[in-house]
This record gives sequence, C-alpha cells and structure tokens, in this order.
Amino acid sequence: MKGLYCQLSEHGEDASFVFQEVVPPSVLLDHFVKVQVKACALSAVKTKLITELKLGPGLIPSGREIAGIVLEVGQKVSFFHPDEAVVGILPLDSEDSGLCDIVFVHEHFLVHKPEKVTWIEAAGTIRDGLCAYTALHYLCHITAGNTILVMDGASPFGTIVIQLANHRGAKVISTVHSSDDEQYLEGLHPTVGIRHPLVARVVNLSSGKANLVENCMEETGGLGVDIIIDSGVRLYSGEDESPLKQHLPHKHEILCVLAVGGHWITTMASLQLDPPDSHLLYLKGGSVSFLNDEVWSLSNVQQGKYLHILKDVMEKLSNRIFRPLLDEPIPLYEAVVSMEMVQKNHVRKKQVIQL
Repeated sequence: MKGLYCQLSEHGEDASFVFQEVVPPSVLLDHFVKVQVKACALSAVKTKLITELKLGPGLIPSGREIAGIVLEVGQKVSFFHPDEAVVGILPLDSEDSGLCDIVFVHEHFLVHKPEKVTWIEAAGTIRDGLCAYTALHYLCHITAGNTILVMDGASPFGTIVIQLANHRGAKVISTVHSSDDEQYLEGLHPTVGIRHPLVARVVNLSSGKANLVENCMEETGGLGVDIIIDSGVRLYSGEDESPLKQHLPHKHEILCVLAVGGHWITTMASLQLDPPDSHLLYLKGGSVSFLNDEVWSLSNVQQGKYLHILKDVMEKLSNRIFRPLLDEPIPLYEAVVSMEMVQKNHVRKKQVIQL
C-alpha cells in the first residue's frame, strides 16, 4: 500500500512529492475509523506552518480532504458503523496520506456523506466550505443586507463564499483576473428560487483600467462594503513585485472601500499595517481578522462547532446550494504532477483524485 508524501527541503521552502510504501497499524485504536478512500482533493501543503509546528522536514502526508467508505470502527466509536459513506479532513499531524487505499482517522474528523452527493463533490467541497463558513459566520457574523467584496471570486474558495453569502441574503461584489472568470461569475445563478445573478457587480482587474474603489463605492452608494475577503494583497507599490502580485489590490484600496464598522478577513499571515493604515481602520471602527482554516484541527476546544460546520456544508451541497468549481476527476497515476501544479498555484479549478 502506497501513499503520496511531501518532502520538504532543509530550509522548509521547496517541496517535492513522492509515493512511499505505508505500513498500516496492526491494531485499530478505540476511537479510530478505518476508511477505504474513494476520492481525495488536493490542496497546497502549508510548508511554513508545518515548519513552525516542527512537523517537518521529514515526509509530510499530502491530500487531506477525503471521502470514502467505513470498513471497520474502533471499540469506542459511536458516530459511525461499517459500510457507511463518510467525508472529512485529515488533521495536520496525521501520519496517513489521503492518496492511499486505506486511511485511519479519528471519528471526530469525519461526518456522514449524503447519498445524493458524489465522492468527487464531497472531497472537493469540504475544505472550501469549511473556510467559507469560518470566514462568514465565525469571523464576521454575516447577516442579511450586508454587502461583501470577494476577491478572486472565480476561484474554488471564492465560488463557495459567493454562494454562501448570497444564501444568507448578502449583496456580493467580486473581482476577477480574466474575461473567462468574468463570464463564469456573470453566469452564476442560484439553483432554486429566483434566477438572479449571484454577483451584483463583477470588477475585472486584468486590464488595469477598472478602479476597485470607484466600482465598490458606486455599487454601495458611497457607503463602502461591510465585509471584505481577500485572496492576498499588495503591501507596497514597487517595480520589484512579481507578475503574480500585480493583479492584487493594494492594502490601502481595501481600507478605502471598507464601510464604517466593517470587517476585513485576510488570508495573508504576513499582513503589515502601517500607522496611517491603522489610523484609518480606527476612524472607521473596522476590524481585521485572519482566516486560518487549520485552526479547527490545531485545537479541539470547539470540536462540536467544527463537526457542525462539516455537516452543514454537506447538507447544502446535497441541496445544491453549493456548486463547487471542480476540474475533471484525475487518476491516481497523475497525482504527483497534479500536486506539484497545486503547490505552485498553477490551477484554477479544484483538483480531485479518484481512487
């Protein structure tokens, strides 16, 4: 039995992916579940976080969002029984790779998969759904009538955020980086109810002509947006910036479009706010929150909330409120190439391996 693992360099920056033989444990622990994996979604390995937690530089399991069938349960498992379909996210310190025929998971990291949801959909939605819930419900407490700006809304994560925000009655503005992404968002409609566009305004930043601040202020009548969820920002304006960062908004633009009492949810762990930025945020009575989707597995204090989120994500996926942005299923023999592309952020759709 083989699994896909990430090999970090000595400095913990560069990563390579290899298949390694795995020796399954001889005894199933009391609270663990033996799962036969049917699908596994790919997400980039957070090398810096793993290095900080001293989980590297050895082999790090790759592929953590899994969906499969329960084969066997431990003596004290109360949530699951053999032959049930489950979905979940392997914890950060798991020794098992999701790209393996069999994995052993603690029962508190799994939930039941609805019958109407496919293996590919379940594995491909679970993490982005968790991130969207964490951002909208636990960091900014979204309510009906809020206006939300979703940066790079045509990404797998952005698509789920848009659908969840619209379902909660919020007005959505989104940025895109290409005409194809713009066309995709303009064609995004709810599956039930009135067939109105999910995104009120799409701002295409690819040409450099669209002004983010002007568009947001025009759409909100000069009041600004209540919630901003970024996909990265530029900290400084300089000629030495990489081409990948040229399309990102400057942090000052984000602060300018934020409404009074607004919430900025950032995915940047290294965000720096200068005194003028902090003063502007202070004048608006706004707040900045950091979105770390690993926080649920790093601490089990709120395990009940974590499982509730996973269950609700699957319920909304079953009811077609969520329609994930998935690529075609990928065979296992292409997992190494696909994982390398995901790690380098060279893919636009969610990559899911079918086992």
